[in-house]
Amino acid sequence: MFAVVRTGGKQYRVAPGDKIVVEKMDGNAGDTITLGDILLAGDGSDLRKTDGLTVSAEIIAQAKGEKVTVFKKRRRHNYRRKKGHRQQHTILRITAIGDHKAEKKAAPKAEKAPAPKSEKAPAPAKTEAAATAAAGESVEAKAAPKAEKPKAEKPKAEKKAAPAKAEKPASKPSTKNAAPAKGGAKKAPKGK
Repeated sequence: MFAVVRTGGKQYRVAPGDKIVVEKMDGNAGDTITLGDILLAGDGSDLRKTDGLTVSAEIIAQAKGEKVTVFKKRRRHNYRRKKGHRQQHTILRITAIGDHKAEKKAAPKAEKAPAPKSEKAPAPAKTEAAATAAAGESVEAKAAPKAEKPKAEKPKAEKKAAPAKAEKPASKPSTKNAAPAKGGAKKAPKGK
């Protein structure tokens, strides 16, 4: 079953279970709404009357569209205006058209098939000595460590002793950024 619905000035072809993005509608996530403006309805190639037919939908989310930049410019007049806009829209899931409800598309769960019973007689039990010997071999095989390749050790570089620095006498504080002294030496005027 499908229907063509008009909402927000646009037309949408919908079927039960579809998700559509429409212009902003009132309601919160989880609310159920009814779309009443149905233009066409049918099942396959057969069309149906739309009198009194409704489409029910569930609001999934209220969201915003992508950002659109509006930039105006008038050349040679130093006129520039830049604005952004994000359109508000509503995401809907169509639950039913008229009396038809959405068919849930759940993945079928794989059921475990019962193990087929073997007609053969169970294998004879091993003797205790054979069982311990087999167990001992497997334990030894598991316990034996694998031969590891020796890692090539890199010789550690010896740190050279830094030469002892002679202590410098305390120097004068820097006057690089200081203001010049008031009675200090003046530059000699340049001769012409």
